[in-house]
Amino acid sequence: AKLGAFGKSGKRARATVPFRRVTEDDARHVEEKFSDNSFYSKGFDAYGKKAHDDLIKTRGKSFRQEKTKKKRGTYRGGAITMGVNSIKF
Repeated sequence: AKLGAFGKSGKRARATVPFRRVTEDDARHVEEKFSDNSFYSKGFDAYGKKAHDDLIKTRGKSFRQEKTKKKRGTYRGGAITMGVNSIKF
């Protein structure tokens, strides 16, 4: 038995609206500092730039392998910055 637009109780069913954490109106008004999330939009050091240049070309399953190779010990000294690039809300 098809119920059509009416539920079991005989009342008209409400149209469902999917949950959206951010509405389209809110998404259009993004602050300038949040609009570009690329690597080059932030400050970086030489080690991070080299890793980025190597890994940006890698896609898919091989990314994990390349990332592990980078972590294995290619770092040869130099200053490691302890700066934080997070944004406090």
